[in-house]
Amino acid sequence: MEAIVKNNKKLIRSWAMFDWANSAYNLVITSTIFPVYYTAITTTKEHGDVVDFFGLKIVNTALSNFALAAAYLLMSFSLPFISSYADAKGLKKPIMKFFTYVGAISCMCLFFFKLDTLEIGIICFALAAMGYIGCVTLQILCFIVVLKPEWFGITDPSLPARISFLMVGLWWLGFSMIPFKYLPKIEATGNNIGKSFVQNVRDEFSHVIHKIKGIPEIKQFLPAFFFYAIGVQTLMIVASSFGEKILHLGAERLIATILLIQLVAILGAFLMSYLSKLFGNIKVLIVVVMIWIAICIAAFYLSTAMQFYIIAALVGLVMGGIQS
Repeated sequence: MEAIVKNNKKLIRSWAMFDWANSAYNLVITSTIFPVYYTAITTTKEHGDVVDFFGLKIVNTALSNFALAAAYLLMSFSLPFISSYADAKGLKKPIMKFFTYVGAISCMCLFFFKLDTLEIGIICFALAAMGYIGCVTLQILCFIVVLKPEWFGITDPSLPARISFLMVGLWWLGFSMIPFKYLPKIEATGNNIGKSFVQNVRDEFSHVIHKIKGIPEIKQFLPAFFFYAIGVQTLMIVASSFGEKILHLGAERLIATILLIQLVAILGAFLMSYLSKLFGNIKVLIVVVMIWIAICIAAFYLSTAMQFYIIAALVGLVMGGIQS
């Protein structure tokens, strides 16, 4: 097994490239093009914003949010056990590859997502979230295709968005090959001879829980991280649908706003890093969390496009800091 050295630049670059690969999903699928496309194709003159999902009549945005919530709920319950098994059997990299392939291929399958394939599209949308456990460059390329389809001779109004979903999957899959090549293989943590899957998971999970109980800081951090991470992700996921469906911003202005958020977030990340050096990580994080709480409260009272833009700018400023 390759020795793991602290601050190994090759490993750091590999993990950075992995983030570069899968961030395309978060930017294009959950935050920008997919919500706008999804709201547009599932809103009809005949049925309004209500869709038929396996015979169930449900509001379109509620369906997408429930699907994503179900995916995240499944992850939150299953990942501790999957991680325990991966540690016990030394299968971290193969399991990471598997979920990356699931996410990337699910994104590519969204190319076939139209109203008459709603059920398959929603399932692929939820499965793509499973793989997200950067990329402004790809986002800009996707925006060009969506906003200027005539440059490419595209006449089908649904095709530019579907091409973007295909590009995300290819981007994710392609760039993930780089970290998969260089990340080391991790050996099994213990003697697994003769043990069943359940025994492996139980033993490793018990070992991890025992370690956590001995570190009070971790016991305090994990629940806090779980709840505020959910809050951040929820705001990012529903923002585009809210802007399109309630405020009627239109695809072009909404996409431009989300792109601006990403660019402001880059500056915000550098700003938070600088402030952390001056005042310490904890103090800066407390301030950032308080700003996020204020943003969530303000979002409840949103009613105009200008208010949406102001809150979007604030989100961009603190997004990088809170995620770090």
